[in-house]
Amino acid sequence: MDFIKVTVDERISHVYLDRGKSNAINQQMLEELKQSIIAAQQDPAIEGLIIQGKEDFFSAGLDLIALYEYNEEEVRKFWHTFIDFIRVFVAFDKPAVAAISGHSPAGGCVLALCCDYRVMVEGDYVIGLNEVPVGIVVPDSIFHLYSFWVGQAVAYRYLLEGKLLNPQEAFQAGLIDEVVHVKSIRTAAERQLRKFTQYERNTWRQSKRNMRKALIARFEANQDEVIEAVLKQWWSPATRSILKTIIDNLVKRSH
Repeated sequence: MDFIKVTVDERISHVYLDRGKSNAINQQMLEELKQSIIAAQQDPAIEGLIIQGKEDFFSAGLDLIALYEYNEEEVRKFWHTFIDFIRVFVAFDKPAVAAISGHSPAGGCVLALCCDYRVMVEGDYVIGLNEVPVGIVVPDSIFHLYSFWVGQAVAYRYLLEGKLLNPQEAFQAGLIDEVVHVKSIRTAAERQLRKFTQYERNTWRQSKRNMRKALIARFEANQDEVIEAVLKQWWSPATRSILKTIIDNLVKRSH
C-alpha cells in the first residue's frame, strides 16, 4: 500500500495515514483504507485498531485538487467508494480509536467519527464538517454519523454553517473525548483501547453492533439517490467556482 502504513503491535492494528503533508484523501487512499479496516476486522489476532495521522495533520479531508480534475465517471466512483468505506468502518465491531494528530476537517473528521473514541492533540488545530461552505452537499448518512456523537440539533447547526472547532471546543461539544499533548497521543489512544479490550470480547462487540444498528442501516441503504444529488451540485458552476478559488489558494500556499 502506498498511502496507508499498517503495523501490528500487541494485537493492535496501527493504521497510519501517510499521503503527502496533509493526508488528503483520493481514490487510491480510500481503497487502501477500506482494505486495512477489512483486514483488521477479519484477522482474529487483532483486538482493536488505532488510526492516526502525522504531525499537524490527521487528514485535511478530500483531496479537492485531485477531485477537481476527475472526470464524471471518476467522481461518481469516488463518492460511491467514500460512502462504502464509511459503511465498512461504521460496521467495524472491534474497538477503534482515532489519534487525531492535527487538523481534521471534512473527510478527516468523518474518518474520526467512525471510531469509538477520539483523542486530539492540543494546539491551533480544527476539526468539523465544513462541506457546505465548500459547495458540497452533505449526505443524510453523514448527518446521522455526526449527530450520533453531538446530538441532532448541534449537528444540524454546525453542518449548515460549516463550523470548524478547535480542540477545546470539540471536547466541550462531545465531538472528541480527550485533548492531550502531542507527545502523549499514542499513549492516550492505546490506554483507551486497552480499556475496551479488557472486557469480554463478544459482549463488547455485540453491544457495539446493537448501539450502532440504526447508523449501520443508514449506510447499508441504497445511496444512489443521495450520491446523484451530491454529483449534480459538484458539477454546478457555483460549486466549481468555489472549488477553483479554494484550489488556487491551496496551490499558492504550497509555493
